Amino acid sequence: MSLNKRNVLVTGGAGFIGSNYVHYVLAHFQDEVTVLDKLTYAGDLQNLEGAENHSNYRFVKGDICDAEFLEALFEKHQFDTVVHFAAESHVDNSISGPAAFIDTNIVGTFKLLHTAYSLWMNGPNRLKENFKGARFLHVSTDEVYGSLGETGLFTEETPYAPNSPYSASKASSDMIVRSYFHTYGMPVVTTNCSNNYGPHQHKEKLIPTIIRKAIQGEPIPIYGDGQNVRDWLYVEDHCVGIKLALDQGNLGETYNIGGRNERKNLYIAHTICDLLDEIRPKGTSYKEQITFVTDRPGHDFRYAIDASKLEEGLGWRAEETFETGIRKTIEWYLDRSNRL
Repeated sequence: MSLNKRNVLVTGGAGFIGSNYVHYVLAHFQDEVTVLDKLTYAGDLQNLEGAENHSNYRFVKGDICDAEFLEALFEKHQFDTVVHFAAESHVDNSISGPAAFIDTNIVGTFKLLHTAYSLWMNGPNRLKENFKGARFLHVSTDEVYGSLGETGLFTEETPYAPNSPYSASKASSDMIVRSYFHTYGMPVVTTNCSNNYGPHQHKEKLIPTIIRKAIQGEPIPIYGDGQNVRDWLYVEDHCVGIKLALDQGNLGETYNIGGRNERKNLYIAHTICDLLDEIRPKGTSYKEQITFVTDRPGHDFRYAIDASKLEEGLGWRAEETFETGIRKTIEWYLDRSNRL
């Protein structure tokens, strides 16, 4: 198998980050790309528009929780690479309906891992000859580490302390992936990212919600006092980091991917409103629509990632600051108001 041309299965590839990854890979690499997506509320074929023009792309609708379906798919296409995005990821939904998060994020990840293991390996630490370069990259989140105070950064050595059903399900899936490396010698790599933003993000997430509410003249809802802090990562920067970790990362390792762009939620809202005042003025400032709402249960105060391992080990750097990336994001949504 040539590492220069992978036969890759991208799960959750019709979702926000997954679709951006597909477009990035198709634009810059020769990999054969098969997207697997269940097309739940978070997956949308509009996100993959244009991908069908590439001869090395195909789409398959299916569920990672269906073991028989996965076995048939892997047998048919002989994937040597998996990039695993498929996950339930909206924290509020995990509070109101945690069962889907347990099923998809934990059980689905296990079934996907075991299907790849069964195709690639003859047993523990015995990779088949034609899968010597196989890779399984698991995409996770910084939320598995819990919450930070005013100072400090999450590193790859930070103990796990998930605080929501969502982050607990992702922490569980991370541990299952880790176990397949240590028990079976499975060629896995895990990435844990900070908050992503950019084109194709689902409309219920924070930044698309602020943009949508602003241009529709509705109250812009901000949890609590708006002082919660997140490290913001432009989605294409994330995709570059994932591809680097996939191709050059050490097996069994975890790589944190963060933008070094810590911003308070209220700052996010103010910045978007300021840019909309400039790009689409309406007489009064959009800031007047900002409204504080009851805080989310168990709302983590601050997340911030130390991406030194990826930066120093593999030469990755986030190209976008929050201020450059958010302008691109706003312009993308304003050009596609139907996506809000």
